[in-house]
Amino acid sequence: MRQLIKASYLVSSHEPFDVEKRAGSVALGQTTDTWTPVEQHDVRRLERHRGVVLDVQPLKETSGRCTAEFTIGFPPENTQGDIATLLVMAFGKVSLDGRIRLVDLKLPESFLERLPGPRFGVGGLRKLLGVPERPLTMSIFKPCVGLPPAELAEMFRLQALGGSDIVKDDEILPDLDICPTEARLDACLAAGEAAYSETRQRTLYALNLTGPVTELVERARDLVSKGANCLLVNVLAYGYPLLEALARDSKVAVPIVAHPALSGGLGSAPEHGISYRILLGTLMRAAGADAVLFPSSYGSVALPPFETEAIRNALTEPLGPMGAVLPGPSAGIHPGMVPQILADYGKDVIINAGGGVHGHPGGARAGALSFRQAVDLAVKGLPVEKGAPAPPELAQALELWG
Repeated sequence: MRQLIKASYLVSSHEPFDVEKRAGSVALGQTTDTWTPVEQHDVRRLERHRGVVLDVQPLKETSGRCTAEFTIGFPPENTQGDIATLLVMAFGKVSLDGRIRLVDLKLPESFLERLPGPRFGVGGLRKLLGVPERPLTMSIFKPCVGLPPAELAEMFRLQALGGSDIVKDDEILPDLDICPTEARLDACLAAGEAAYSETRQRTLYALNLTGPVTELVERARDLVSKGANCLLVNVLAYGYPLLEALARDSKVAVPIVAHPALSGGLGSAPEHGISYRILLGTLMRAAGADAVLFPSSYGSVALPPFETEAIRNALTEPLGPMGAVLPGPSAGIHPGMVPQILADYGKDVIINAGGGVHGHPGGARAGALSFRQAVDLAVKGLPVEKGAPAPPELAQALELWG
């Protein structure tokens, strides 16, 4: 049976419209035909490249607004087996045609085999960290921009002593004169080794990869050769092709954490753009991310629960030959939220916090430790709430944040 790329769309209008006609125009307009008939010498040659309408849902009218969904099957032969040509085919010029949103994208195995997928994923990251079972914790430098390497390194040391599995740069920290990337890397690696000598627990440093996009693969190779053990990438700013290139490169054999920066501009409008499931789920995983950060549904920058559930599913459900990727619910997370996070994501999750670590009354070490304590209690099914028995660091956090 022929394998097709299946793209689903939500179309909206203030006036009723012919759904079948609209679906047909997308199927043909994004593949072989134009808005006006063009004579072809041999139409049969185009058949294998023509999009087909696979499903059309009836028009719905609610409060003066008409909506409909339909699914188009696209031939993988119309792409070069990469995400850039996939997106142009599925949502290129049609994204400009009124209220239309790409809501789902199902990729056949024949197409997925041409993409890198995660090099490490859930299993690889766990093995690298020596953490086979429990949920992972991640903390962020706060503040970050404007500090020199030595201050960030001390912050790293404290977070590592508190048990953070990964410490990451803030996504807005580039290669600044006050804090050059190489100097930051050297200082934080040394701080990590100092903490490891006390805890015997490895902490990865997710170093922000920045610079001209034409130089970034070579830049990543150089940083990895100098000891970088994890990279943070603002994927949507640089494009999925960069993530693909990094994930394919044998000299960049470290985990890649994808940041959601810019995703709100591409995915938040209900009648336009691309769903978060695709932006932060399917395509991040297929392009090679090992972990993906995104706003949780209960933090300071909250996505609706149906959105975060869709992202989680896209990162973890079976996807051809590709392993599962760790979801990282973020933004406004504190230790009291840990039981809910585990209920929503299970053990294969990265709990990511900034203010919830550094805002702890006892400082960054106590803040990081309070998350690890919350994880340990929650995994055992014990309460993590104000007034319940808890170690002192966690008790302080719960008293502050509830």
